[in-house]
Amino acid sequence: MAGFTVAIVGRPNVGKSTLFNRLLEQRKAIVDDFSGVTRDRQYGVADWNGKTFNVIDTGGFVVGSDDIFEREIRKQVTVAMNEANVILFMCDVTTGITDLDASMADLLRRTDKPVYVVVNKVDNGERQLDATEFYSLGFEHTHFLSSITGSGTGELLDDVVSHYTDDLDAPEETGEIPKIAIIGQPNVGKSSLLNALIGEERNIVSDIAGTTRDTIHTRYKMFQKDFILIDTAGIRRKSKVHEDLEFYSVIRAIRAMDEADVCLLLLDAEKGITAQDLSIFSLAARKGKGLVVLVNKWDLVDDKETNSARDYEKELKKRMAPFVDVPIIFTSVPEKQRIFKAIEVALQVAENRVKKIPTSKLNDVMLKAIESYKPPVVRGTPIKIKYVTQLPTYTPAFAFFANLPDDIKEPYRNYLENQIRSHFDFQGVPVKIFFRKK
Repeated sequence: MAGFTVAIVGRPNVGKSTLFNRLLEQRKAIVDDFSGVTRDRQYGVADWNGKTFNVIDTGGFVVGSDDIFEREIRKQVTVAMNEANVILFMCDVTTGITDLDASMADLLRRTDKPVYVVVNKVDNGERQLDATEFYSLGFEHTHFLSSITGSGTGELLDDVVSHYTDDLDAPEETGEIPKIAIIGQPNVGKSSLLNALIGEERNIVSDIAGTTRDTIHTRYKMFQKDFILIDTAGIRRKSKVHEDLEFYSVIRAIRAMDEADVCLLLLDAEKGITAQDLSIFSLAARKGKGLVVLVNKWDLVDDKETNSARDYEKELKKRMAPFVDVPIIFTSVPEKQRIFKAIEVALQVAENRVKKIPTSKLNDVMLKAIESYKPPVVRGTPIKIKYVTQLPTYTPAFAFFANLPDDIKEPYRNYLENQIRSHFDFQGVPVKIFFRKK
């Protein structure tokens, strides 16, 4: 999936977040296989009839909610127009077409992206009649729905995924050359890291066209290393989009993430890991990407005690739980401290991500682990796990066959994951575990 993105735009209080949460709910069973991940209100992953896509709720990025300025609305619509593949323009049948709706419609008419007018709160015959007013906005596609009850969302999603093209739907390339994306908040040192890696040796790199106009790919070949760096930092900001819009950098990070095998998440040592960093971290994990965390500007941290790096790492892992089997490297980009180590570790994580464990070896190890700590007894019946196999997926996933698969709870799933991690190196890679009926 090469980053098919749907943005929900609209003035405040029309139900954008309710629709957003409903779209993500479709994928609940899949999302929740990665334990402990919270679904973020602002962006997430949805799935409809086997097609997976990013959903962005611009409502979360509006400054001042009800007391909204047209300037802010204009910003979020402009970003959605530039960055999304499909735009859902949400209105409210109970208020009719407001001035703010009309000015948003005016902006949206200028895009060549598909725009769907979504009229919310249409939950009875009378409102169905009232909703016909919205045809006057003049867009080709208009849907009536109720995001609270969900009526009408299926038809909308059918239309949205009709814009998926075959190349978007194709499985990700399993090329020999790993793709590493540098992601993180503005000003943490992404550009400096890229320049430190390739700046002086421009003659040994070749720029190759990115698969989206949104990222720059650089082939890196030196010191017996060969990989593609996906850079989101070097892209010029579009003049119309104001620099203070974090929404823009979020979409960029998601796009880069979709194309990468491994994400290097850069943090500012002085600021630590922010809520936004955690959101990006959990989204990358949910998408099955390899992860390496770089704590940059470590040289600027004052009063480093003997154990400060260890304590800092411990605190980071507490925030990142439950996915804590992630390499954390303390770097200083200007000093070039440990930046090549970061790349070595990222390449190892890329290998871990495509690792296949032979079934016989997997069963030898895991059946012993199950024998030494058995699953709990349910309603007087012992749960028996007979067999385990690695699934033929792009990222590590394992199926355990049991007599009562639905009764195996989270703590035991965590135990099995920890056993897999301790016997086979999957550091930096999310591991999925499924239970199936034997």
